[in-house]
Amino acid sequence: MPLVNANSRIKLFLNGAFASFGLYFCMYAFRKPFTVATFDGLVLFGIDYKILLILAQVIGYMLSKFIGIKVVSALKPQNRVAYLTGMILVAELTLILFGAIPSPYNFTLLFFNGLSLGMVWGIVFSFVEGRKMTEILSIILCSSFIVSSGAVKSVGLWVMKSYTVTEFWMPSITGGLFLIPFFICLFLLQRLPGPTVEDKLLRKERKPMNGTDRKKVIIQFLFPLIVLIFFYTALTALRDFRDNFSREIWDSIGYKGDSAIYTLSELPIAVLVLVMLGLFGLIKSNYKAFIGFHIVLVFCSALIGTATFLFQQEILSPVLWMIAVGFGLYACYVPFNCIFFDRMIATFSIKGNAGFLIYLADSFGYLGSMGILLYKNFGNANMSWLQFFMGATYCIAGLGITISLASLYYFKRKYKNEKTNVQFNLPILNG
Repeated sequence: MPLVNANSRIKLFLNGAFASFGLYFCMYAFRKPFTVATFDGLVLFGIDYKILLILAQVIGYMLSKFIGIKVVSALKPQNRVAYLTGMILVAELTLILFGAIPSPYNFTLLFFNGLSLGMVWGIVFSFVEGRKMTEILSIILCSSFIVSSGAVKSVGLWVMKSYTVTEFWMPSITGGLFLIPFFICLFLLQRLPGPTVEDKLLRKERKPMNGTDRKKVIIQFLFPLIVLIFFYTALTALRDFRDNFSREIWDSIGYKGDSAIYTLSELPIAVLVLVMLGLFGLIKSNYKAFIGFHIVLVFCSALIGTATFLFQQEILSPVLWMIAVGFGLYACYVPFNCIFFDRMIATFSIKGNAGFLIYLADSFGYLGSMGILLYKNFGNANMSWLQFFMGATYCIAGLGITISLASLYYFKRKYKNEKTNVQFNLPILNG
C-alpha cells in the first residue's frame, strides 16, 4: 500500500478535523445545557437539586466509563456508527422525559443521560488515533469540549430567555437543535479512511484488546498508572466543578446575566491549548514528545496555583484569572484524553489502543467529580462556590507538580533500561 501524498493528507486532515470536532461539539448539547439553569429553591434528600442532577449524570457517566474500559478497547471499527447513533438518540429521549416528568423526581433521567453519553469520546477518538496527524486531529477534537461546554450553555440560556422555556424543557430543546448537525458530522466521520502504512510504522498499529492484553498493560505500568490516574481524578473533579458551576462562579465575580461570557472566555483557552499541544505533532520522536507532555503538566499545574494567587492579590482581573486557570486545567486535562496515551503506546510498543488507557483513567476521574460535589454539599455547604474553587486550585497545583515529576522520573528510567536491553533481543522501542 503506497504512502499517501500531500493532497490526500490535507483532505484527510480537513475532513477528520471538521467531522470529529463537530460531532463531539454537538454531543455536548445533550449533556451540558442543564447546568446553566440554577433550579433555585429545590432540595431533595437534603441535597441541593442542581447538585443532585449533576451527581446523577456523573454517576451514569462514570459507570459508562467503567463499561467503556472493555467495550471501547474491544470495539470493531464497523460497529462505531451504530453505537454513536444509539447513544445520542437515547440521550435526547432522556432529556425529553426529564421535561415531561414532574420535578424533583425526574433527577433519575440524568443518570441515564450520562450512561448513554459516557462512551462517545472513546469511539470518536478511535477514528483518529494511531496516525501521523493524531496530535493535531486530537487536539482539535479536544478543543471541542473546551469551546462546546460554554457554547451550548449560551444556547441554553438564550433558549430560556427568548422563548420562555422552563429550566426543565430547555435541555431537550437545546439538544434537538443539534440532532441534524450531529448526524451530518457522523456521516462525514465514517467516511474517514483508516490509518496508512506510514501511520502504522510511525505510531504502531492499533488493534482491539482482549482481557489478557489489558491485564498485561496494567501490570507492566502499574506505578505510573496509579499516580497519574490519581492526579487525573483530581483534575477531572476540578475541571468538572468549574464547568458545572461556571454560572455561580461568574455571577460571584460580577458577570451575572452575561450569557456571552461562557463562550467568549473559553475561546482563547481553546486556541492556546490547540496551538501549544498541536506543536507536539512536529516532534517525530515518540519518546521526546511523551517527555514533553510531562513538562507541560508541571508547568501548567504551577500556572493554576499562581493565577489564583495573583487574582487574590488583585493583580489579575477576574476574566484573566478564569482564562488562566481554565488554560492550566485544560492543558493538563486534554493530553490524558488523547495524545499522552497515544504517544505512550508508540514509545513503548504496547499492543493495544489508546482507548483502553483513556477509559481506565476517565472511569476513576469521574469518581473525583462525584466526590467533590458531595464534599461541597455536606462538608463545606456554607463556603461560597468561589472560595471553594480557589482553594481547590492550590490543591491541584501542588498535586500536579509532585505527581508529574514522579511520573517523569519513572518513564525516563524505564525507557533507558529498555533501550539497554535491546542488545538481548527485546523489542526495539519506537522512540
